[in-house]
Amino acid sequence: MNLLNRLKLPTVVGMFLVVVLGSCEEDLTTVGSGVVGGEPFTAGKAVYDVFAYNKKIEAVRTNKLPVYQIGNYVDPIYGKTEARITTQVQLPVNNPTFGSYSAKVEETADTDSSVLTIKENETVEEVILFIPFITNPKGDKDLDGVADEFDVDPEDPNSDSDGDTLTDVQEKALGTDPLDKDTDGDGVNDNLDDDTAVNRFPVKYDLDSIFDANGDIPESFNFKVERSTYFLRDLDPNTNFQEAQQYYSSQQFSPDFVSDVLFEGPVQVSNVEQLVFKEDDPETEDVDESEEAPTRIAPGIRVSLNKVFFQEHILDKEGSSELLSQANFANFFRGVHMSVPDDVLLLLDITQGNITVKYKYDSVTSSADTTIIQNEREFVLYFTRRDSSTGSILGNAVNTFINEAYPAEVANGMDNGSNASKIYLKGGAGSFAQIKLFDDVNGNEIINQIKAKNWIINEANLVFYVDRNTLDAADAVIEPSKLYLFKDNTNAPVYNQFLESEEDYNAGNFTNYDGNLYKESGKGQHYKIKITNYINDLIVRDSTNTTLNLTLTSDIRVTAAGKAMLDNATEGVVPVMSVINPFGTVLYGSDNLPSGLEGKKLKLEIFYTKAN
Repeated sequence: MNLLNRLKLPTVVGMFLVVVLGSCEEDLTTVGSGVVGGEPFTAGKAVYDVFAYNKKIEAVRTNKLPVYQIGNYVDPIYGKTEARITTQVQLPVNNPTFGSYSAKVEETADTDSSVLTIKENETVEEVILFIPFITNPKGDKDLDGVADEFDVDPEDPNSDSDGDTLTDVQEKALGTDPLDKDTDGDGVNDNLDDDTAVNRFPVKYDLDSIFDANGDIPESFNFKVERSTYFLRDLDPNTNFQEAQQYYSSQQFSPDFVSDVLFEGPVQVSNVEQLVFKEDDPETEDVDESEEAPTRIAPGIRVSLNKVFFQEHILDKEGSSELLSQANFANFFRGVHMSVPDDVLLLLDITQGNITVKYKYDSVTSSADTTIIQNEREFVLYFTRRDSSTGSILGNAVNTFINEAYPAEVANGMDNGSNASKIYLKGGAGSFAQIKLFDDVNGNEIINQIKAKNWIINEANLVFYVDRNTLDAADAVIEPSKLYLFKDNTNAPVYNQFLESEEDYNAGNFTNYDGNLYKESGKGQHYKIKITNYINDLIVRDSTNTTLNLTLTSDIRVTAAGKAMLDNATEGVVPVMSVINPFGTVLYGSDNLPSGLEGKKLKLEIFYTKAN
C-alpha cells in the first residue's frame, strides 16, 4: 500500500505553501574559495557527533487541516490510533429560500391576489452525504488517460491495455474506454465499432489514502454520522475575537457532544465512478435527454442521511432566525460527527464533500392553469470550504486522535533528557526528535575549528539508519517515505527550495535535500538528509547553530506548521504534513547502540576540499 508515499496533494499544496518557488537564488560562497587559487588541493571526509532527543507529542492542532484522518490505524510499534472528524456545516447562502417563494410570501398565500402564490409544502425526498476518496494525483505517467495501476505499460501512451488494437492514447482521443475492448457492450469491439457513444463510460481510478489492517484497500467499512452538539467557534474569545480559535487532537466530542444518529451502516468501496443518466422526457419529442452527457460521481463515501431530521432542521426553518446567517446556523445546527469503527483508515479532503438535500415542492404553472404540480430542487450544504482567491479554509473542523498508551520501551525513551539510542518518529499526535550538531550545547567550539581549517564544504549529510531489528519484529509496518528537518528557532525548513529545479520542486523530490527512504529487498535501510547549505550557513555566514527538529512528512513542499502540546504542557510546533501522516518508524540514534551496530550510529558526515 502506497498511502502517502505517492500522495502529493496538488490541489491542497498550493494553498498551504509558506513560500513560493521564485526566480531568485542565493549568492553562495564557501570557505577556501579565495585561497585555493591554482595551488594543489585534496579532498577529505570528517565525521562529527550528533545528539538526538525524543519528544512525545500530547496533542496537535487539528482544525483547518488540508486533509483529515478517520478510522483506526494499528501501528505494530506504537499501538492503535482512532481518528474521528467533527465538522461545522456551511450554508451556501444566508437566509435561503426553498421552492419559488420565501416563507414570508407563503404566509399570505391564502389572502393575496395572485393565484400563483400557494403554500409550497416543501418536502425532503432524499439527503445524501458525499465525500470523495483521495486518488493518486501522480498516477498517469504517460498521460494516456489510464491510471498507472491499470496501464499495461504506464510509460508508453501507445500501449493497448484492453487488447482491442486501439492504443490507450487513441481511445482517449476517441472517447472510448481503454480498459474495456467493447465500451458500449454491443458485442462489437471498439476498433470495429463506428457508433460507440463517446465519453459515456465510467472512469477507473487509482485510489490512495485508504487501507485496512493488512495495508490493502478494503471492500467496505462501517461508517457513522451523528449530529454534533458542540459549538465550534471560528474566533477565540480569549484574544478578543481577533485570532482564530485553535482546537487540538485531544478534544473528544463523543459521547458527550453528539445526539441524533443520521447514518450508521456499511460503505462499499469502489474505484470506479458512477454515471447518472437523465431519463427521457416524453413531452420533449425532439430531444432524448437520456443521450445527454451523464453526471459523473467520483468514488467516495456516499450515504443517505435521516430525511426527517433535515426536514425539521433545514426546510421547516425557512425564514427563521436560525437560517438568517452562517453564524446563527452554526450556533443552531452545530455540525456533524463522523467515525469509522473498523480497523480501516482513510484520509479525506472534506472541503470536497457536501450534504445534498433533495426536495419537492408544489407550484402552479400559470394563472391560466392553476393545476398544482410538483417540482424538484436540491439544496447543498458544505463542510469546510477553501476560499478560491486566498486558499484559506472557511469553516471549522477538528480531527480527534485517541492513542493507545505506547509500549514501555517506547514511552521510557521519550522526554528523558538523554541522548537517544533509538529515535522514535510517529505522525499525528505522535513523536518527533530534536537534533543537535557537534555537541549538546551549541557546537561553537567545533564550528570555529572548521572555520580555522579553511575548508570548502562540498557536502554534508545526516544519515539515519532504520532499526530493522525493531521493525522486523513487528508485523506489517508501513514505513514513511520521507523525513522532514526544520529549524527549531524559526520553524523554517533546512532545505533551500531555491536550490531545487522547478521540475524537482513540483515533483516533491529535492535533489539538494534528499530525505528519502532507501530500501533493499523492499525494506527500508536508511534515510539521508543533505544539510550542505545549512553547514555552509554556519561556517560562511555565521548563522546560529540552532536545534533541528526531525519529523515525518506527507509532502516535503508544504512547510506550514501548527501548534502542539508537548510534555509537561510545553508548547511546541509540528508541521501540518506530519499531523496528517499516520505512520511511524524507529531509527538508530547516537548513544549506546548494541554491539555490532556501531556502524549505524547517527552521525554528521562532512566532505570537504582543502588547499595543501
